[in-house]
Amino acid sequence: MAGLTDLTLKAALEGLADKSFSSEEITRAHVQAVEAARALNAFVLETPERALETARASDARRARGEAGPLEGVPIGVKDLFCTEGVRTTACSDILGDFVPTYESTVTSNLFRDGAVMLGKLNMDQFAMGSSNESSSFGPVINPWRRRGGNADLTPGGSSGGSAAAVAARLCLGATATDTGGSIRQPAAFTGTVGIKPTYGRCSRWGIVAFASSLDQAGPIARTVEDAAILLTSMAGHDPRDSTSLPVETPDFAGFVGKSVKGLRIGVPKEYRVDGMPPEIEALWEQGIAWLKDAGCEVVEVSLPHTKYALPAYYIVAPAEASSNLARYDGMRYGLRENGANLVETYEQTRAKGFGEEVKRRILIGTYVLSAGYYDAYYLKALKVRRRIAQDFDQAFERVDALLTPTAPSAAFALGDNAADPVAMYLNDIFTVTVNLAGLPGMSVPAGLDAAGLPLGLQLIGRALDEGTLFSLGGALEKAANFDGRPERWW
Repeated sequence: MAGLTDLTLKAALEGLADKSFSSEEITRAHVQAVEAARALNAFVLETPERALETARASDARRARGEAGPLEGVPIGVKDLFCTEGVRTTACSDILGDFVPTYESTVTSNLFRDGAVMLGKLNMDQFAMGSSNESSSFGPVINPWRRRGGNADLTPGGSSGGSAAAVAARLCLGATATDTGGSIRQPAAFTGTVGIKPTYGRCSRWGIVAFASSLDQAGPIARTVEDAAILLTSMAGHDPRDSTSLPVETPDFAGFVGKSVKGLRIGVPKEYRVDGMPPEIEALWEQGIAWLKDAGCEVVEVSLPHTKYALPAYYIVAPAEASSNLARYDGMRYGLRENGANLVETYEQTRAKGFGEEVKRRILIGTYVLSAGYYDAYYLKALKVRRRIAQDFDQAFERVDALLTPTAPSAAFALGDNAADPVAMYLNDIFTVTVNLAGLPGMSVPAGLDAAGLPLGLQLIGRALDEGTLFSLGGALEKAANFDGRPERWW
């Protein structure tokens, strides 16, 4: 049944519908693939018994004519999503063996539509990272390797487990989250498709919080159409999340394949940064040419406050994190290190439970929110954020979408940037603006670098206009004809 793991999600749904195979058969094939790929460390918890039991129930529903839109397809779930009765840790020691008594809205929607969960996927601790090296379960290893090399590469972060699992054919799709690029950058590093929808399109209820005004759930999948199918199920208004938008969810897959003729595409001049590798520049030019060939008009636009986006993000996000993570104190759940008194218990629990990157961001956030620095840092960052959003508003008066690179490089080796936090943060240079403005962004695999590693192009759209991104993403996907996949070494 090895061939079942090579199917796209759309092809799997078609095969299940015409009874070419059962959900139990395709789930079992993926369970075996997960077991055989433990060297990648993509899953931090496998749930094979639950998956096969769910698959059998799915086959029974299909036999009764009650199949849902995702009936019987095996997926992976990032360990940031609370799953009822299944350990959820955000890949941090401080949550210990926390088992939620409730289900996140996004996973509830997926299971309602018939998806089968294979297990929980590795990630940077509390979603803080760009390389999946801050996980308390150890780093995920990218299934891709440089041509002729055997160095372990990062799959990107924080959704590294999700991206690696999809790229290695361990699941048909995966949930992920994006606070500053954590869906799009891993997708670019692994040759997969990832979309961060508009802020509020997917409910944050039941997702462990990092930065509440930036976090957004989305899918990582093998094709643009697969991502569209998953997002249609994931999205929807949720009254339990005050930031959830009360809007209808369109059938996103219906936009894939639509003509993009006549659309105006903006190329922001500020994204041509110093030191950008020639291969990234060349791929960007190739993407522009592909969209022109598809009938789009390409124009240069200006986003003048882009240069302030990264510093503003690394003030706003840590500030929100320091507030959100105050709840982890060893009192109600998770790790508890007993001290001589209450304050010492707090200190020892948090010192042992949080990883170095999480501590760094909590300290940054606490500093910028402190009485003497609130106006100088946090308030100023909020003003910059507003200007960044206005830049996009003005650009979208002239264009329908923007085209940029997704990341400033291909996947780098594990450990390369570990000692330099600023070098690591620069991985988010093309992605953080989208989160600060609350806009949808998609990464589409578009080519390989000289070492044979995948590179991605990013599309940025107007708020709630994911449909246009799916149409443009489909056009890029068709033109690029990207069929690369990692050679199996694990």
